[in-house]
Amino acid sequence: MSLLNEILDYNEKFVNEGEYTKYQTTKYPDKKMVVISCMDTRLVELLPKSMNVRNGDVKILKTAGAIVSHPFGSVMRSILVAVYELKADEIYVIPHHDCGMAAVNTDEMIKKMVNRGVPEGTISTIENSGIDIKNWLRGFDDVYESVKHSVNCIKNHPLIPQNIPVHGLIIAPDTGELEVVVDGYKELENVK
Repeated sequence: MSLLNEILDYNEKFVNEGEYTKYQTTKYPDKKMVVISCMDTRLVELLPKSMNVRNGDVKILKTAGAIVSHPFGSVMRSILVAVYELKADEIYVIPHHDCGMAAVNTDEMIKKMVNRGVPEGTISTIENSGIDIKNWLRGFDDVYESVKHSVNCIKNHPLIPQNIPVHGLIIAPDTGELEVVVDGYKELENVK
């Protein structure tokens, strides 16, 4: 049986038995917050449990490394939608220790792309179009600097209200312990 069929069989049972009812909520986050976190498998359940958030409490965005790399990319657009359309009043950037993005070797990733059928000519076309593909694929060297960079990208965005706290934390993927790197409340006090 394929993974898709396994998922669809389970889903049919889930719907028919009314399992969805315990997850029903509105589209507005009860805790009025948006969380940008890493897509790491260890955080799927650990992150919400470690923060005492349940279904309906927050908007969660998952990206590789919890990185906000472009001020006008899809992650920033999603943050703006959460703030202006979905009533989020606080923003949390939460990457983690032992992140795969800290170990990304862009040369090796490009080799894997070619090995999986992406023509080398496509890579060359991208590079010759002005895209620095290695920089675009690059992760980070220091998770502390990465979270600060993402927080600053959000906090200093011209479309983010100046009174929204933007926090930066790091989670331990083995215990769920949260470490504050940027306290958005203190940052707002320093601006006043």
